[in-house]
Amino acid sequence: MQNLLCLLCCLCSAFSLQAQGYEITVKIRGYQSGYLYLGHYMGKTTYVMDSARINENGVAVLKGAEKQPGGIYLIVLPGKKKYFEMLMDEVQTFSVEADTSSLLEKTVFSGSADNEMFTAYNRFLSAQGPAREEIQRQLAAARTAADSAKVAPLSEQLGKKLQEYRNNVVAKHPKSLLAAIFRSMREPEVKPMPKKADGTLDSTYPYRYYKAHYWDDVDLADGRLVRTPIIETRLNRYFSQLVAPVPDSVISEADALIAKTGNDKESFKFLVWWLTLHYESSPIMGMDAVFVHLVEKYYVTKRAYWVTDEQNEKIISRAYTIAPNLIGQKGAPLPLQDTSGKSASLYDIKAKYTILVFWDPTCGHCITEVPRLDSAFNASWKKKGAVMFGVKTEGTQEEWLKFIHDKKLKGWIHAWDPGYKSNYRRFYDVYSTPLVYLLDENKKILAKRLGVEQLEEFLQRSSNH
Repeated sequence: MQNLLCLLCCLCSAFSLQAQGYEITVKIRGYQSGYLYLGHYMGKTTYVMDSARINENGVAVLKGAEKQPGGIYLIVLPGKKKYFEMLMDEVQTFSVEADTSSLLEKTVFSGSADNEMFTAYNRFLSAQGPAREEIQRQLAAARTAADSAKVAPLSEQLGKKLQEYRNNVVAKHPKSLLAAIFRSMREPEVKPMPKKADGTLDSTYPYRYYKAHYWDDVDLADGRLVRTPIIETRLNRYFSQLVAPVPDSVISEADALIAKTGNDKESFKFLVWWLTLHYESSPIMGMDAVFVHLVEKYYVTKRAYWVTDEQNEKIISRAYTIAPNLIGQKGAPLPLQDTSGKSASLYDIKAKYTILVFWDPTCGHCITEVPRLDSAFNASWKKKGAVMFGVKTEGTQEEWLKFIHDKKLKGWIHAWDPGYKSNYRRFYDVYSTPLVYLLDENKKILAKRLGVEQLEEFLQRSSNH
């Protein structure tokens, strides 16, 4: 009896270990050597995570001891130029036979109901190819709005057909990964515009309704969706088209979405990571405030569990470098010296606007842009009450003075910090030049990292208010 119990325990342990891992046997016609690769999506980006040698029978076994998160995975052929997609969820031990002559039509999965459904859907999509091509052909040939309108019923009919297929899968297999994917692909159906009190239609209603219901069918607590392109695609559209590009609005929306991930670590990790990366490098001025908020809320508090201590410190350091020069903050004082060695302090300037320019007389971009800034200053900005305050960052004193003389940069306050006592690089995040800030009469930062044209537009708008 004792031996039998021992044997049963061993068998259970072995079964448990096998169930925790993945094993995908792939027979690929057309290859008798080389390597097959297993990849996965992380948002819209794909990563290779494993490989296996193809034997003389065209068989490769991709195998790992740890079960993988659910999502869309890829089998990548030797040379990494061809691949086909598959689903991985609860069942991660199955086999697949593929033929390179037609990966879509001749790929057959065994032991994976998820992939049988996924393959059927992909073949259904392929069968709609002629209808899509006809729609595109008619749209390309359209010459008038009426011509384009004639195509609309065809497009609607195709869309309805696709949605009916997806809805059928959702109804029959509601807990499947494919059903979760299809639900998250649904678009809100906007109801007709209601009338306002004065009898006119409320033209803002479609936008407000669409935004309010944008995430209705997306389960952000389902980490499987992270390993598909869907969540990232939706995030991109939501924050670029539906959320007002104002830091407070973005911060509120970002925190609300992160909260919807619940206890799902994969989803939480992806949303925090994507939002952090997106707003650290946003081309929209002022969005670095979102980055600073995210770092303070999720990295300083050690909730970003996936980063190492070293990485965490770098991210926090970057946020703390940006924090002092966010738009709306008062610029740090700059006790510097002018060209004659006398005190030149930023806060001694009494002007409606101060244009703060960090520049280097040896920098190729500065050599082009600084004279352009000077021309615009003399032609327009001076009349609007602006003062130019230039700060030398690199180059020798002689190179600096020669550039000022040669380019006739008159009317500026030219300053430098020979002992680097003002710590301007940290307070103003100076890592490239030229770097331009616009400050108001109280030295509050109005705008930053501006080119000549952007600064002209900003000053023009500010002067009109």
